[in-house]
Amino acid sequence: MRTNITDWDAEQLWRAYIQLSEAEAAFRIHKSELSIRPIWHQRENRVQAHILVCFLAYVLWKTLEQWQSRAGLGNSPRTILDELGRIQSTDVVLPLAEDPSRKLRIRCVVRPDKAQALLLDRLGLRLPERLRPPPSITDPSSAEM
Repeated sequence: MRTNITDWDAEQLWRAYIQLSEAEAAFRIHKSELSIRPIWHQRENRVQAHILVCFLAYVLWKTLEQWQSRAGLGNSPRTILDELGRIQSTDVVLPLAEDPSRKLRIRCVVRPDKAQALLLDRLGLRLPERLRPPPSITDPSSAEM
């Protein structure tokens, strides 16, 4: 390694180099895996918000990578996201017996296939049986709050 810094020892230089390569990897992850491209904001607060979103996405990506590695599942979060992204939820809508104009809506999670169930088990996750629907689905007037 060549540098113009004369007051650092080899270990400090190596750590700085590793940090640089990790920062470059973060930008590659933003562009390829997370599909976050540069956005040309005109206001400082929007630039800061965009940087925050990019940072949080990267932190979540690295957290998932470490979680996956600790579970013995490699270190490619993209495969986990692709596999778990196929798990779906569905709404079961039934008319009420006492008032057929009103409907009961139950949001259910589809059962994972064998590969998904194994992956969830290795990660220590459990899918809920049912999800609460957003307030706007059950009561349109509550969306204004």
